[in-house]
Amino acid sequence: MRSIEISNLFANQNTTNDTLHQLFDAVDAISVQGYDEDRRVIYWNTGSEKLYGFSKEDALGAKIEKLIIPEPMSEFVIAAHRDWVKKDIEIPASEITLCDKDGNDVNVFSSHVMFTNQFNKRQMYCIDINLTDIRHAQAQVVFKEHMLETIFEATPDLFFLMEKNGTIIDYYASNHKNLFVTPEEFVGKSISETLPTDISKVFSRYIEKVRHHTGALTFEYELTLPHGVTYFEARMSYLPQYEQILTIVRDITEQYKSSEVIRRHAYYDALTLLPNRFLALDRLSKMLEDSKKSHERIAVFFLDLDDFKKVNDSLGHEVGDKVLIESALRLSRTMRKEDTIGRLGGDEFIVLSKGLDKQNDPLEIAENLLKVFREPFQIDGRELILTLSIGIAVSPENGHTVSDLLRNADTAMYQAKSLGRNAYSFFTKEMNIAMIRRFEIEEQMHGALERNEFEVYYQPQFDVKNNKTIGAEALLRWHSAALGNITPDEFIPIAEHTGLIVVIGQYVVKQALNFLSRWQQIEGEQYTIAVNLSPRQFRDKNLIPFIRDSLNDANIGAGSLELEITEGVLMTGQSYIADALQALQKLGVKLSMDDFGTGYSSLSYLRQYDFDVLKIDRSFINGITQNKEDRDLVKASIAIAHSLGLDVVAEGVEVTEQLAILKELDCDYVQGYYFSKPMPAGQFIDFSSHYKKMNET
Repeated sequence: MRSIEISNLFANQNTTNDTLHQLFDAVDAISVQGYDEDRRVIYWNTGSEKLYGFSKEDALGAKIEKLIIPEPMSEFVIAAHRDWVKKDIEIPASEITLCDKDGNDVNVFSSHVMFTNQFNKRQMYCIDINLTDIRHAQAQVVFKEHMLETIFEATPDLFFLMEKNGTIIDYYASNHKNLFVTPEEFVGKSISETLPTDISKVFSRYIEKVRHHTGALTFEYELTLPHGVTYFEARMSYLPQYEQILTIVRDITEQYKSSEVIRRHAYYDALTLLPNRFLALDRLSKMLEDSKKSHERIAVFFLDLDDFKKVNDSLGHEVGDKVLIESALRLSRTMRKEDTIGRLGGDEFIVLSKGLDKQNDPLEIAENLLKVFREPFQIDGRELILTLSIGIAVSPENGHTVSDLLRNADTAMYQAKSLGRNAYSFFTKEMNIAMIRRFEIEEQMHGALERNEFEVYYQPQFDVKNNKTIGAEALLRWHSAALGNITPDEFIPIAEHTGLIVVIGQYVVKQALNFLSRWQQIEGEQYTIAVNLSPRQFRDKNLIPFIRDSLNDANIGAGSLELEITEGVLMTGQSYIADALQALQKLGVKLSMDDFGTGYSSLSYLRQYDFDVLKIDRSFINGITQNKEDRDLVKASIAIAHSLGLDVVAEGVEVTEQLAILKELDCDYVQGYYFSKPMPAGQFIDFSSHYKKMNET
């Protein structure tokens, strides 16, 4: 298609139109319409009247979208016409479905040409060929040479007319750049002689087919031309009355590239270029189908990068993306070519391997994968250590369907995480039971607060020297109507994972502060209440305002609230953790390091943050009566805490001997089953009153 400058050829606009209209009026078997810059009809020939049912009087002055354009296409047509007029973006010739005056579909091959007259006004002419009546139209229409040239000029396709043996007798090409050889080299010769051998075979095969076929045959091929690799669609029709073959060749390079891009986006991960989730699981489905006949075993490896989130959070997503790209390369280098490696999303990958035997054993594969990921990543001058957690499910033992194998491999991967990461785990039935239990708990957790299934229990804390109650720790308990009693060890990690820990944590704080207010009023004493904060709660932007408002609502001084923080919270190293701790300390709330001694860097955290209390983990208290090492560790912990101005609480005190040793080691406070198990609020207050009276006497 071309926009033709003719301002120098005609004296005025009417002359231009008259000349063109005389040309187009010569044939009434095709539809030719003319439109001005506003898409109003300026020309409507007899062929248009026949094809669309609108008379010239009906059409002139009307806009194209009001006549023959189906409503769903209107916006597209308007935009396309505007882009050609304003931006010179041509409208390609194509097969489209328009509509006639009665609303019936009209299938046409539509070509377009744009003229610019001496007034610099653009006029678009559409040449529509009724595809359903094309043979009849060809029999009726005798194209004059200049009319043929005009129509062909508006069509970018290549036309070849051949004898039934493939000899080219005529051709038309508006642009010679897509011709493989010059016309002098192919006219009068067989088309198979003028093309590369592989393409010649394709043409010869279709020439033979089309002679015994009614209608057109379509096929695609590619040629390397001076301007690059070009993709073509050939449409071949046999004309039996003339014993000739008409072949129309269209350049579909842009469509092909667009399709390739779409296919890439649909089936491949844009970052790593690995098969995406859809393609990987589709391949697994085909592997399972094939295995029914071959009886081959298939292994599914579910891979997750350990601590990848820390890389993204601390070094940024750009570094994280480079880690994922390098991970994909390592996986590709490790696995066989016939294996499938895919990215499921985030830092999760999948590996599919079939033909399992001694040389391709899942255990060996897993070991090799762990090995290659133990090598440090070199990213932007940094050396990063990221390991893998791998879950393995094998068909048919662990499932016969895609969903079963993926779910079971995922379950096994979480088992590998629980083993300490940098490990692999094979799926077992016991894991499946555990995963089902997890899903049940997660399902019941939604709505548990509304159903009043949660209750806060309290365990008293005592001053070692004078044996008085100084406060309590708030501990959440859950009795599910559907599942019965669920331990905190089960539901807290799930609440953390789902984000429900935020609203549940708010519930605990509210309940604990209201209980403390009631307890202090009854006893007339100043007590403290200790509440655990989870890592997820620190990401809540409303944490500080919520704590402040809750203290005010309960009329409790900030110094009476002690927030317990585990080392796991501090290990993330996120700035918002430090900001929140600083804000809480400024608010006057006490900060307690919980489970001291169970991590790797507790001492550095004591120096880095302003803690008020240190809680020694029960695992150390349990051993102080049995071995000297635990006793020395507890002694050192108490001494370090006191040197830093911290009070010490010992958890898990269960026997008299433990209490005696802790008193000897100058521990400040204790709690544990020796005194009391955690109790509901009412029972706790009765216990506290009774204990106070006994202590006073």
